[in-house]
Amino acid sequence: MLETNTFVPLQFFKKEAYTGSMKGMRYRLNKEGEELLAAVYPEPYSYEATPEEQKTRCAFPFSEEGREQALEWINQQYEEKLEIWNEAARK
Repeated sequence: MLETNTFVPLQFFKKEAYTGSMKGMRYRLNKEGEELLAAVYPEPYSYEATPEEQKTRCAFPFSEEGREQALEWINQQYEEKLEIWNEAARK
């Protein structure tokens, strides 16, 4: 699970998107305007190569509180869609 105290700082997102993976689930965070956009999608492809219908997105305020909310949301998505991520990890 992602933890707020060890995850990249908010300032990172001012320069570029951040991507990572967690046991079959990939995630992406990026700044767009005054929002922090979070997306989750199954492995194995990159964000750009994954079909849109396989992505789940949510927007948060671009603030430290929004960063924490985004990480909580990603963790929640991991738990709620565990079957999807497990299937992707087996491929």
